[in-house]
Amino acid sequence: MLDRYELRRQDYSLSADQTEIQAVYAKFFRSRCSLDTVRAAEGTGFDKDLWEQLCATGATSMALPEAVGGDGATLVELSLVAEELGRVIAPLPWIDHICAARLLGRLGALTAGESDSTEVVEGTRLLGLDTRVDPATGVRLIAAGSVADDIIVRDGDDIVRVSFDTRPAKVDNIGRLPMAWVDPAAADRRTVLASGAQALTEYNRALDEWRVLTAAALVGLIDETLRIAAEFATTRYTMGVPISTLQGISHPLANVAITVNAARNLTRRAAWFLEHEPDTQPGLSAAAFVYIAEEAPRAATICVQVQGGLGVATEAAASAYLVRARGWPLAAGDLGASAVQVAELFAAASA
Repeated sequence: MLDRYELRRQDYSLSADQTEIQAVYAKFFRSRCSLDTVRAAEGTGFDKDLWEQLCATGATSMALPEAVGGDGATLVELSLVAEELGRVIAPLPWIDHICAARLLGRLGALTAGESDSTEVVEGTRLLGLDTRVDPATGVRLIAAGSVADDIIVRDGDDIVRVSFDTRPAKVDNIGRLPMAWVDPAAADRRTVLASGAQALTEYNRALDEWRVLTAAALVGLIDETLRIAAEFATTRYTMGVPISTLQGISHPLANVAITVNAARNLTRRAAWFLEHEPDTQPGLSAAAFVYIAEEAPRAATICVQVQGGLGVATEAAASAYLVRARGWPLAAGDLGASAVQVAELFAAASA
């Protein structure tokens, strides 16, 4: 018979407090981030006013431990916020910032009450993170590179914090991210935060956290895309019946619904283990990311196809979601590298 703790490791239902957190941020994003807001920010990939409003809710401080001035939320709570952010495809590098900030905290680079640390905790100093799974050298693409005040990168065995007097220029990308080419060697300020095996372990944990939260955001994205397609299918008629009654429409949408539920469960499981037992299933975070990163574009494509010609129109909501379903996972670099890592980690665990 399972004891209560063992049962909790298999039960990822939300507590009343967690349900309330998700409801609060669902309401926030619905009221503050319309599709028009998203479209207006595509030039920069970032809505500064929306970012300040989000920070005012405590969305950045909640991610950090109380010892550095944060609120001590776990990855499970953070995944709920990420899901709602993805649901409205908000133009905010919140995931990059909090994963970088949590890494700084673990490396001892945040001090409660110190001005620079306070700015990081409150989100007034925005952090970027090199999220590529395959270690980059030299110039590399950083998802929040054009808007971040500081960027945390790996340079060999060193974890380095770099900043520029003039931020790197945004480059075009299919995810509409504030992405930029960054050369750490050309930084105006460069601080080595930590070196060696333990530093790399902490950095890899930050990458795992990024993958879990990005997976959660993609769950919200696809769930909302499904809602858009289902609403269309139930109000569009052919031969006197809603097209939702046709098997060619209803069955693919049912498959998308299954994908959403499976991805949500896997993501919450990965978040729980990474927070509480990071050494128990080390490949789970990468597995969750690979699964939803592969399924999200397929699901979004189905939802676009349900709307036919309307779905592929540039002004259609479904097309905006498809662009991000394809683009957001690419901030991790080659998805194949993540898949290889999953295989290696699970093989090592079973050896």
